[in-house]
Amino acid sequence: MSRTVVVQPTTYGTDNRCTLEGIAALGLEVARGIAVVTDATTEGELEELTARGMRGARFHMLRGGAIPWGELDRIAAKVQGVGWHVQLQLDGRELPDREAQVRAWPGTIVIDHIGKFLEPVPVDHPAFLSLARLVESGRVWVKLSAMYEVSKAGRPLYEDVGRLAKALIRIAPERMLWASNWPHPGHAPQDEAVLLDTLLDWAPDEATRRRILVDNPAELYGF
Repeated sequence: MSRTVVVQPTTYGTDNRCTLEGIAALGLEVARGIAVVTDATTEGELEELTARGMRGARFHMLRGGAIPWGELDRIAAKVQGVGWHVQLQLDGRELPDREAQVRAWPGTIVIDHIGKFLEPVPVDHPAFLSLARLVESGRVWVKLSAMYEVSKAGRPLYEDVGRLAKALIRIAPERMLWASNWPHPGHAPQDEAVLLDTLLDWAPDEATRRRILVDNPAELYGF
């Protein structure tokens, strides 16, 4: 792994200093970050964060998140001024109720953790069909990551979540991203090699894997 995207942890709320220190330690040649900002964050503050490697605003809508749903529309609009995307993590089963709101956000949107369906759903489930429609809109990307957090099937292939990942890759391989989710906060240590090997099953051809691992993140994060 030669490039890193450091995501602001929920533990630190809107205090991005730890994440900025991590990016600086790694160096802007190989590192970018995702910040947590509010609708009160100024344009000058966003520009400074951008100069220090931030490329997106994190919307963590599970327990511990710092930003309420009512602020997200304003933040999504504000960060367009510095060219950021928004990164959304929620229980994917809520997507049918949130699809219209997400679709209304401008710019690029990244859905975290293969939709983060806290109970894995089949590909014909209304919540997954909602995610598929968002991806088909052309502006929504998906992180193929942290399948171990919700999978009931488990290692090595996490087949229940893997079915969803394969379906998303078929829809838009050019907007899929892989991430290790290291250091796996709140979960037992994981074998990153095993997690990476899932792509051999989810994306059998080398060209697609290269897009997911190299070309797509280079485009999104500006490497």
